[in-house]
Amino acid sequence: MSWIPKIHFEISERKILLRIFDLVAITLTLVLVYSLFQFDYLKIRYSRWGWVFVLWLYYTVFAAIFELYDLQKAASFQTTLKNILLTVSTTVLFFILTPFVTPVLPENRLQILLFFASMVVGLLVWRYAYISLISAPRFNKRILVVGNSFDINLIAENLHKADPNYRVIGFVNTDEMQAKDFDRRLKAIEVANLIKSIKRYSVSEIVVASAAQGVGVELYNKLLVLLERGFPIREYTQVYEEITHRVPVQHVERDFYKYFPFSRSNKNRFYLFINRLFNVIFALCVMFVSLFIIPLVFIGNFLGNRGPLFYTQERVGLNGKPFHILKLRTMIINAEAEGAQWASRTDRRITPFGKILRNLRIDEIPQCVNILKGEMSLIGPRPERPVFVQELSEKIPFYQIRHTVKPGLTGWAQVRGRYAESIDDTLEKLQYDLFYIKHRNLFLDLNILLKTISTVLYYRGQ
Repeated sequence: MSWIPKIHFEISERKILLRIFDLVAITLTLVLVYSLFQFDYLKIRYSRWGWVFVLWLYYTVFAAIFELYDLQKAASFQTTLKNILLTVSTTVLFFILTPFVTPVLPENRLQILLFFASMVVGLLVWRYAYISLISAPRFNKRILVVGNSFDINLIAENLHKADPNYRVIGFVNTDEMQAKDFDRRLKAIEVANLIKSIKRYSVSEIVVASAAQGVGVELYNKLLVLLERGFPIREYTQVYEEITHRVPVQHVERDFYKYFPFSRSNKNRFYLFINRLFNVIFALCVMFVSLFIIPLVFIGNFLGNRGPLFYTQERVGLNGKPFHILKLRTMIINAEAEGAQWASRTDRRITPFGKILRNLRIDEIPQCVNILKGEMSLIGPRPERPVFVQELSEKIPFYQIRHTVKPGLTGWAQVRGRYAESIDDTLEKLQYDLFYIKHRNLFLDLNILLKTISTVLYYRGQ
């Protein structure tokens, strides 16, 4: 029996394919267009070929900002078309505005239009092929879950939501509940038929979600046979974390040190120095730029908010120490006259002008003062109010771990999670925060910054 699983593409492999073949499609299309029309602006000269790398750099950055590498969105041609137009438009604009590192503008301005159209067509052809072939069901990763009945449906739902090409096709139940209680689309596999079922259903990987004591002797021996013959078997929390970029706190025990080998960057002096230096530079630059925005904000506040422009509020910071955060007011005066309340997207206390400030993240600008004072960082878990911290710590395991790093102006949970309107939403955001704390590094920080720009541009601020 062959133990080579059906061909599929991992998340990282698909993202690499998108990045590489986007650049290949752009380059080949430009070479083809030059060969047909002999437009000098598109000629790759031996004496000056560096502009190609500039073009690649601009495109890669803006493709990340406009979410062309988001696998969920990359699976939709309509969404991809919109994002390609935005990315290519911005790339071409920056390209022609930097002639000191790019070709001098041609006398015939139609070449610029052809330059733009060539990139769009080349990318659309390649992305259509990606959606039709690589993102097609034939390349789905087919998973078999080993776990107890309480978790099976939730596990399948979480994995399907996280990755459109990750399909749970069946399960091996480790407790006594009957198959009728499960999602009917999932195949119930008996332990005795495990090896035959793997071949029959072209299973790519087994994910074990049950505790060690929940796996019986017969099942354990079957898994050992598969493992010895090279079949992929992985633990659920690792798979979940890899696919969703969240830590599944609801599936781990209280011994969090076993599951959270926190990033060395949290104590790395060089990283912390670079982080602090960048925070200060960023805060000073934002405060300088805000000098030109504040007059407009004053006018908008006078017309739409009718009251004080700034307000302070106590929040919990590093190591659980409280501090006062500074923000632009986005709610009506005396919004919490009846006590602390959860905010929501449709909160009637938010003024019309306040909603604009929130969606564009302008209300967060005054927190640059907190960054300069060292109370906050540019990137980290959002600071919460003491009354909510106490409440959430009692209901959500590991919630206080968020306070092991400085709170941030933006964070992984802000660019990936939903608006926190309930305990369930807060749990999801905590999972993202713990992932950041666990994997914190300069590349993840850069990724968050790019996604924050996307959040502002797509008007999704919280």
